[in-house]
Amino acid sequence: MTIGVGGSTFEQELARMSPMLDGVQPIGVDEHLQRIARAQHLMRAQGIQALYLDTSTNLAYFTGIQLKLTERLHGAVIPVEGEIAYLSPAFEEPKTREYMSFGDDVRVWEEHEDPTALVIEVVRSKGYDSGTLAIDPATPFFTVDGLRRAGNSFTFVNGASITAACRQVKSPAEIALMQRAMDITMTVHKAAARCLREGVTTTEVKAFLDQAHLRLGASTPSGAVQFGEATAYPHGVPYPQTLRPGDMVLIDMGALVHGYRSDITRTYVFGDPTPRQAEIWNLEKRAQLAAFEAAVLGAPCEAVDAAARGVIEAAGFGPGYRVPGLPHRTGHGIGLDVHEESFIVRGNRTPLQVGMCFSDEPMICIYGEFGVRLEDIIYMAEDGPHWFTRPCYSVEDPFGYEA
Repeated sequence: MTIGVGGSTFEQELARMSPMLDGVQPIGVDEHLQRIARAQHLMRAQGIQALYLDTSTNLAYFTGIQLKLTERLHGAVIPVEGEIAYLSPAFEEPKTREYMSFGDDVRVWEEHEDPTALVIEVVRSKGYDSGTLAIDPATPFFTVDGLRRAGNSFTFVNGASITAACRQVKSPAEIALMQRAMDITMTVHKAAARCLREGVTTTEVKAFLDQAHLRLGASTPSGAVQFGEATAYPHGVPYPQTLRPGDMVLIDMGALVHGYRSDITRTYVFGDPTPRQAEIWNLEKRAQLAAFEAAVLGAPCEAVDAAARGVIEAAGFGPGYRVPGLPHRTGHGIGLDVHEESFIVRGNRTPLQVGMCFSDEPMICIYGEFGVRLEDIIYMAEDGPHWFTRPCYSVEDPFGYEA
């Protein structure tokens, strides 16, 4: 039996868990104000008069306000010079002010009014009757359409040139929050492996992942559990599976700590690995390590993808995105969103910088047989790449208990 797999129960594992949030602090006002200043610097360089933030993680990034998207417009306007202005339905103004940790300019709209006209009115009140307005890339089309009609004296551009440029480089405080989220998710991974038994279903394991993350203090848990042949499909299959001896097990999960995400995947065998399973697992591990070693400061993001893909293709898989092989990019940025800039994919020439955080997950998919994905997150420091979590040790001892 694979070391660290089996021997416990869901009940036993949950009973020994307690919150892991001691010493964790959310992002503070000073850092939010620094982010706004950085956005304004980029706006000046790009000739942009204002940035509109919709109800999205971009709003959370710059203001700390986390709201769910609805048909009613909430948001904010950051002018290239001056103070931020918040936007709210009139009846929600008291709640909006409760969420605010800085600033006092709140503009409201009534139910019968056009909120997109209010956005343009706010920009004009800041001294800009025309020019370029950057739009949060997460803004729904119906809002963008309204902005175009209300602000026909403005040119509209994708605000990703500001939001992504800011968000893809994490601060020490952001990395600390992500580290705690990763530590919690790795604890859940190890516990989930210990709970596996013949006959357990993917549905039961998924329920445990959610309960365990919440017990440890993380929020909004998400996860995918796949057994056997279903592990060959990157995003799973639309039906539950029941665990059998010899099955490959793939568990991909994450959660949030003060808005910042974890994302870790582990693949191992329930039982003793066959030579074929060990061969593909070891190839995956070599590809993941090649990607890590290619993550050199200043190198383009695509070089990391090319390194992992090269190992897999040299073993006779692919080429390119062809299956059997690696059918998707090697990684994605991560932070407030589980998938964000910058992406580790062919064609992305963005140079790796200190503070970038991204996944390393060059999955090998063999449809009709099984798949292997080992996913850990890398952060770039002054001395190069670092792991948030220790990668898998071996196919026989994936969690390294006997390393």
